[in-house]
Amino acid sequence: MELNELYSQFNEELRLSKNRASRIEFYTTLNFIKKYIKAGDRVLDIGAGTGVYTKLFAELGHHVSAVELAKPNVIKMKNSLYMIPNIDIFEGNAIDLSMFADHSFDLVLCLGPLYHLSSVQGKMKCVEEAKRVCKKGGIIFFAYISNDMVFVTETMLYNSKFLNSEHYENPFRVKDGPFCFITVGQMRQLMKKSGLEKVAHFAADGLSELLGDKINAMSEDQFGEWLNFHFHTCEKSECLGYSNHIVFVAKNV
Repeated sequence: MELNELYSQFNEELRLSKNRASRIEFYTTLNFIKKYIKAGDRVLDIGAGTGVYTKLFAELGHHVSAVELAKPNVIKMKNSLYMIPNIDIFEGNAIDLSMFADHSFDLVLCLGPLYHLSSVQGKMKCVEEAKRVCKKGGIIFFAYISNDMVFVTETMLYNSKFLNSEHYENPFRVKDGPFCFITVGQMRQLMKKSGLEKVAHFAADGLSELLGDKINAMSEDQFGEWLNFHFHTCEKSECLGYSNHIVFVAKNV
C-alpha cells in the first residue's frame, strides 16, 4: 500500500490521543523533548503527520517547519494550522531536505520517517539529512518501530495466524511494508555509523498497545502510577525492545 492511500484511510491525527494507552507515547516523547528544547529554538518536524508536535511547539512560541510526505496529512495540517503564524508546512521527503540550508535548526524531530524506509541506504540518507540541517550541538529525535514488539502484538493481539502468514519472515522478523521494523541492535548500529552522539534511548509506549484494554480500564490514580512506572523503566536497556515505538535521541557533534 502506497503512503497516500495508507494515510487517507488511517486517522493519524487521533493516533496519539484516542485513549489513555495511546497517549503514553505522546507523554513520554514530550517529556524528553522538554528536557532539551530551549526558548527561541527553531524546530524541524520531519514526518510531521497531521502536526501534533508542530502545533504544540508553535503555540509555545517556537518557529516550526513541518515536512510531511503523505498528501492527505499535508492537507489536514494546512487546514488545521493555517491560523498559527510561526509554522511553515512543506510537502516533502525525509531523504531530501534540500529546501533547508545546512545547520538551520536547533531541534529536529524525526518521529515518523523511519517507519516507512525499508533499506539501510534509505534509513541512512534520512539520518544524514536530519544531521545536515541540525546545528552543531543541536538535538535530533529518531523514532522507530520495534520489530520484536510488533512480533508480539501481531501474534497475541491482531492475527492468530501471524506465525503461519506471509507477514512473518524467519527468523523472527516482521515483514516490512508499508510499515518497516528495526531491532534495538540495528538502530544502535545505524546511529554508530551516523557519527551522532547518543543522548538518550527510550521506549516511547512500552507495553501500552499489548495491554491497552487493561490500561484504559484503570482509574485516574492507577493510570498515573502506571505512567510513572513507565517513565521509571523506559530507558532501561532490558525494556527497550518491548515497546512498539522507540526513540533514539542524538546530539550533532
